[in-house]
Amino acid sequence: MGSLFRSEEMTLCQLFLQSEAAYACVSELGELGLVQFRDLNPDVNAFQRKFVNEVRRCDEMERKLRYLEKEIRRDGIPMLEIPGECPEAPQPREMIDLEATFEKLENELREVNQNAEALKRNFLELTELKHILRKTQVFFDEHEGGANTTESMTRALISDDPNRHIGHVQLGLRDKQESLEFLPCFVAGVILRERIPAFERMLWRACRGNVFLRQAEIDTPLEDPSSSDQVFKSVFIIFFQGDQLKTRVKKICEGFRATLYPCPEAPADRREMAMGVMTRIEDLNTVLGQTQDHRHRVLVAAAKNIKNWFVKVRKIKAIYHTLNLFNLDVTQKCLIAECWVPALDLETIQLALRRGTERSGSSVPPILNRMETLEDPPTYNRTNKFTFAFQNLIYAYGVATYREVNPAPYTIITFPFLFAVMFGDLGHGALMAAFGFWMCYKEKPLQAKKIDSEIWTIFFGGRYIILLMGLFSMYTGLIYNDIFSKSLNIFGSAWRNNYNQSTLESNKMLQLNPDSDAYTQTPYPFGIDPVWQLAEANKIIFMNAYKMKISIIIGVFHMLFGVCLSLWNHLYFKRRISIYVEFIPQILFLVLLFFYMVLLMFIKWTSYGPNAAHLGSDDPEIVKTSAYCAPSILITFINMMLFKTDPNTRPQCNDNMYAGQIGLQKFFVIVALMCVPVMLFGKPYFIMKEQKERARQGHQTIEGAAENGAAGGAALPPPQHHDEDITEVFIHQAIHTIEYVLGSISHTASYLRLWALSLAHAQLAEVAWNMLLRKGLMSRDFEGGIFLYVVFAGWAAISVSILVLMEGLSAFLHTLRLHWVEFQSKFYSGEGYLFQPFSFEVILDSAGQGEE
Repeated sequence: MGSLFRSEEMTLCQLFLQSEAAYACVSELGELGLVQFRDLNPDVNAFQRKFVNEVRRCDEMERKLRYLEKEIRRDGIPMLEIPGECPEAPQPREMIDLEATFEKLENELREVNQNAEALKRNFLELTELKHILRKTQVFFDEHEGGANTTESMTRALISDDPNRHIGHVQLGLRDKQESLEFLPCFVAGVILRERIPAFERMLWRACRGNVFLRQAEIDTPLEDPSSSDQVFKSVFIIFFQGDQLKTRVKKICEGFRATLYPCPEAPADRREMAMGVMTRIEDLNTVLGQTQDHRHRVLVAAAKNIKNWFVKVRKIKAIYHTLNLFNLDVTQKCLIAECWVPALDLETIQLALRRGTERSGSSVPPILNRMETLEDPPTYNRTNKFTFAFQNLIYAYGVATYREVNPAPYTIITFPFLFAVMFGDLGHGALMAAFGFWMCYKEKPLQAKKIDSEIWTIFFGGRYIILLMGLFSMYTGLIYNDIFSKSLNIFGSAWRNNYNQSTLESNKMLQLNPDSDAYTQTPYPFGIDPVWQLAEANKIIFMNAYKMKISIIIGVFHMLFGVCLSLWNHLYFKRRISIYVEFIPQILFLVLLFFYMVLLMFIKWTSYGPNAAHLGSDDPEIVKTSAYCAPSILITFINMMLFKTDPNTRPQCNDNMYAGQIGLQKFFVIVALMCVPVMLFGKPYFIMKEQKERARQGHQTIEGAAENGAAGGAALPPPQHHDEDITEVFIHQAIHTIEYVLGSISHTASYLRLWALSLAHAQLAEVAWNMLLRKGLMSRDFEGGIFLYVVFAGWAAISVSILVLMEGLSAFLHTLRLHWVEFQSKFYSGEGYLFQPFSFEVILDSAGQGEE
């Protein structure tokens, strides 16, 4: 758990591996997932590295597996998930067996597909021919009972009606007498149904109306052998005269991709051909069934192992990609690698290397050496399924600088709490908590489903955040005593009604005075008194004052905690100067101004109250502590900053809240203002002083070395120090100081969003209740029940969609801003880079998401 508060200590190591043991050792490190390798060949092209051929072989195997997977999905065959743990990376010699297996499966499947496509094409042709023979028989039978069909067609062509339509084509002949000498010819075929209108127009225009077309739709769809799509086609027959028209008609059919088939003119020949076609179709059906059964058996056998094969190939490919990052020594027998590893896991990594060496049968053990480096190590925070989502919220702002304080453990509590302050409703919080609990309870089944939805992935990844936000919202809902804009009267109200019924009925703007017997001076045991839900006149005024002050108090404490965390950073990195010239002035500035304002709120709450007295009391002390004499905290704070004192317009009240207030406030403001130049000039001054001291000591060292050299001693060079440019230091410190001083004011005001969103959520819930559900509850009789049923559905939809989803998203974003800007800016720089170890688990997960 130590790395939860601060990132893991990382170390740079050099790894020496024998060539025959390198594969197995890298495989063990991939299973472990604790090593981040550096590329030692940045200038070498990817196609010129040592193991590029192995990577290409893996790419080819992966291509074959994707082809098999596509065919399996096409047939709807379920692929078995990997039972238990993932298979280990196979040895290099097993690549040959895998390649042979995949090659055999691919060739067999392609051959089966080609044969099936050829059979389907023949089956399609025979099916189309069958429909042509049937439809054309109907066409011929429509003219004179099927007898002397060519003569009937001739009579149709030379009919006295030049505008006669047969089918959808207008027929006409410029010279009818010429046609008497020749009998018409015809062609029959099949065309896609959607091309029929254009086909008819082209025939009419190209042949100038000297054709006779009949077409009929095929009722059942036909399967396209190439794409396996279902297409709708139509049968057509075209009558024409002469070879010239025949050539035109065939070219038009070819242009529209119509398939022409031979069709005998004699009915007996057509019946004989139809019987032969039916026999061939039955034979083809039998062969096609056997082919499909064979294909199905091949795919079922492949589906049992394809997940395992994918894992094995991807692991092999990842190993060779990693080996390409290594260097070869001069003997070409040893691979050299550099890697970042967590210092606490060095023994675990050495054990993994030893296992890899034993698996490979090598007799030379690997060597792991720690290296000294000035490079910034990567940031690594160990997480589990609960802390993972909160850590990702921090990483979304920026990865922590190495060994910097990690805000995640504090965010686990403060994030849902600040959200709940804005979303305080027991009912809505219960809905959110129930949704989060369902996702946590059904975690494994939902993960196994692998739902392909980005929105669902975001919700499921933050399931523990949603659960905590819902639980905290239920708590603040109890504090506000708010459940779907209504109150819970659990302990009984401390207010008593002292008006008679006639007064209550005649005046709706009455208020219960806490100075009278209406208030029993006994506070509600937990949260806000439920009677405030009935106070239509001053409910918003009371809740405004209450929530606004609570927001400021929470914000000041949150910022103070952030400044205190900066002290932890200074102590760890041994930045003594920063403690004196940054932390102390910052904490003083925040405490003397804004924390003092919070103290004034508590003083006001404890010093002023109803006291069961009013302005007419004879005791002046009771009057001075009544609500009438309570000062405004905002006006008091403004006067404090301006060194101003307002004249007392209420003689019966004290000028100050406590003795010596004016003098103490002036002292606080002066000290706070003095902290500003300390933050501005302190760090540049001390840095400049240290640089001069180093320069002076270095000068003395050179002089002493010269004297020793004159005496025959060896002169040593002085230690090298990198001095920062004092101008850049001053500019950086000026920006940091201005940002902190102005940010303290703006950030304090920014926490008022807690009050604003809480008030807006409560008002929206109240509007939804009054506009919908309240009217439904007031309705009576049988019609009222139906009306309530409809109204409740609308109220529930609005509550879930607007008050829970939209308001919840708004409160989530505002809470995120309060953590990123107002809290983390006090101590978190976020200028590091993430530790990305070589891990098979991460590689396989990313590959799976890419497929989806």
